Amino acid sequence: MEQDASCSGRDTDARRPRVLLGVSGSVAAIRVPILAKLLAQFADVQIIVTDASRNMLNDEDLSALNVPVKGDEHEWHAWKTVGDPVLHIELRRWADCFLIAPLSANSLAKAAQGFCDNLLTCVVRAWDFDKPLLVAPAMNTFMWNSPFTSKHLKTLQDLGASVIPPVSKKLACGDVGNGAMASPDDIVAATKQALRMCQSVPYIWEETAS
Repeated sequence: MEQDASCSGRDTDARRPRVLLGVSGSVAAIRVPILAKLLAQFADVQIIVTDASRNMLNDEDLSALNVPVKGDEHEWHAWKTVGDPVLHIELRRWADCFLIAPLSANSLAKAAQGFCDNLLTCVVRAWDFDKPLLVAPAMNTFMWNSPFTSKHLKTLQDLGASVIPPVSKKLACGDVGNGAMASPDDIVAATKQALRMCQSVPYIWEETAS
């Protein structure tokens, strides 16, 4: 697969890909531990969690992943004086790819309008769109079918983001319909494809057991 020339020239030493996984407040966040394990098989991973996503996440499951997990408390309390690192800028520099999975309707609306009121949306606002930004929406069918959703997704796509479409299944409310987050396997496949198309360094693709 041909490399996008706009993605080249940042680093020179071969290394594993770096994936920044953003987690917003959808019920689908319960699948994040599985997704993170699959990503960690081939990439170095850091995770951003929103406050809303913590309602669905188990702290023990996150700790067991053995990858850095960052939240708003790290963003607001780490900086003390001029010259100190600013976390959302450091994460933007570190990552080769920013994957937001799940992307809730609320975080989608914020990202599309440039809001930056938490760590996740600050990274989106600062993101270098020469690097992949992938989003995996997850929401109720009525929210997915809202004209707001299509408008906001188009805004992100116009900026260069790629959408991993949701699937139809039984949702948290009991309804059957479109809006469920894509499977972890499909999300990982899309992430690998995006990294291969925008390979800024000679990545090491050796996979490790989860």
